[in-house]
Amino acid sequence: MSTASSPVDRHARPLGVLRLSLTGRCNLACPYCCPDDVDPPDLLTLEQQLRLIRVSCGLGVRTLRLTGGEPLLSDRLLPLLQRVAEGRCTSADPLQRLRDVALTSNGVLLNDDRARALRAAGLDRITISLDAADGASAARMAGLRGGALAGERLLQQVMAGLEAARAAGFDPQKGALKLNAVIQRGVNEDQLLSLVTLARQQKVELRLIEYMDVGNRNDWRPEQVLSAAEMIHRIREHWSLEPLGRGVGGTARRWRFRDGGGVVGVIASITEPFCGDCNRLRITADGQAFTCLFATQGMDLRPVLQSEDLLRQRLITGWAQRSDRYSEERTESHPDRRHAEMAYLGG
Repeated sequence: MSTASSPVDRHARPLGVLRLSLTGRCNLACPYCCPDDVDPPDLLTLEQQLRLIRVSCGLGVRTLRLTGGEPLLSDRLLPLLQRVAEGRCTSADPLQRLRDVALTSNGVLLNDDRARALRAAGLDRITISLDAADGASAARMAGLRGGALAGERLLQQVMAGLEAARAAGFDPQKGALKLNAVIQRGVNEDQLLSLVTLARQQKVELRLIEYMDVGNRNDWRPEQVLSAAEMIHRIREHWSLEPLGRGVGGTARRWRFRDGGGVVGVIASITEPFCGDCNRLRITADGQAFTCLFATQGMDLRPVLQSEDLLRQRLITGWAQRSDRYSEERTESHPDRRHAEMAYLGG
């Protein structure tokens, strides 16, 4: 049974997280993601984005994550953050209910000025994606031409972005700054321990992500998946770990280094699905609502974006009809099922 204030889907999962894509473009060309070169037509306006966030907060959303493509390419990012921050400080505004505003970025464009501006605009957390710790591997994983030299430049930019975020007040000890890494068997699995070492040196939490069958361009095959269990096994051969578990609605199963070297998490969408408490709604930059990362098609919100009442009813109805649990059903699914692309969905 759904209510206007807190809808639940067919598996009794409430809405809790809104992932809003600002652009489908990216300044990298990671082959597991394969972003578009141009944005889709009819991007949401700032007012439409705000209306969508505000209505979603009234329906139970407490976490807003801004994604892309690469969201730092969007000229709407700072104005949107500023307007959201105003709402979070305004009496009776549904935006007050937001507990967390986060951003996912590759970090390349995250210089000192931009990091300070993001912090001043009310951003709470940043997650930076980095899939390798040496130049040649970094270039390969980012789809860069130029080999190791290009990869080294990328690493320098990402490390500078990490330091800029830290200096701006995104404290990794408080969970405000993290690293993400997609690990693909036979491609960058040799970077696993180097990435763990890097994260320990930087004192940031690293989340290791299984290579997923999102989209159709990356030629995903099951044998390319390095399982989360195997990742943890390899890490445990070098460091002692203490399990912390996975929070309700969370994506990462987390482990603490017993020597005080921080925390590492694993996101096991393939081998250990967490569909049972998934509470995420994804909205593309052009207003399509997806209730699963592996969905084939979205729900077009553009016809109702001018009315809060109509938008609210469309979201309630769409969420109440949600029955997605693709990761749990993967082995039963038709092998030719086509998915929306990761960069379009916002990951």
